Amino acid sequence: MGSDPSWMFDFTGTVLPVFLVLVLGIIAVSAGKGLLQWSRNNNAPLQSIPARIVSKRTEVRQQQSQEDNLSSRTSTTYYLTYEAEDGVRREFKVDGQEYGLSAEGDRGLLTYQGTRYRGFQRRPHHYSTAE
Repeated sequence: MGSDPSWMFDFTGTVLPVFLVLVLGIIAVSAGKGLLQWSRNNNAPLQSIPARIVSKRTEVRQQQSQEDNLSSRTSTTYYLTYEAEDGVRREFKVDGQEYGLSAEGDRGLLTYQGTRYRGFQRRPHHYSTAE
């Protein structure tokens, strides 16, 4: 320990290895969670339940180019929330076409496996002009 206080903050000998271990640990935990969710979805039964669409939402992300500030890239993620007859709600990420063809209030058969969306088969509406 002596009179040289630099032993405490030796960057390459102490700080850098600790930082790398933390970053690798975070990456490993994230990958582990993803693999665990993937495995759970694969082992989950395929379920089809009566449901209705109760909500639609989008998430828009814009990324500015690093090279020049004139170009950017935008991506949109689409979500539908379904409510089962027992009141339980589930939100799934869907593609743009499915999102565009869906309307709040649509009823039908929701098919999913764990957290994976497998489809929604709409029941035809019976409209009446007498109302």
